[in-house]
Amino acid sequence: MMRDRGADILDGAVCAIPVPLHPSRRRHRGFNQAADLARQMRIPVATALRRVRATATQTGLPAGQRHRNVRDAFAPTRAAAALTGAVVVLIDDVSTTGATLDACAQVLKRVGIKEVRALTAARVVGRLTADD
Repeated sequence: MMRDRGADILDGAVCAIPVPLHPSRRRHRGFNQAADLARQMRIPVATALRRVRATATQTGLPAGQRHRNVRDAFAPTRAAAALTGAVVVLIDDVSTTGATLDACAQVLKRVGIKEVRALTAARVVGRLTADD
């Protein structure tokens, strides 16, 4: 469904780039859900980002803290250099405030990637209250 609904975002992109987990979280979880999703997009998958700093889980953090939490948490890999001038699609499972996607996109833009698009399986559009 993600691939079908995001066809316009994937169109013209040279690769999908999954949002990376910190190695310690990857070991604990046993998989990276963003990487699993990226492999289903029917375009090449590039490991162009790495998480260089372990971060607290974003769950429950307000927007401002989410942005601070992921600041300087990502760095490009050697594979990113080969994507200079390219259009790429970041893949993640959920976008709540866009903080993680924004942090990743900034790193990719700094290494010369022309356009960074994003595709997620889910998007949080608001929070329900007890009265909803």
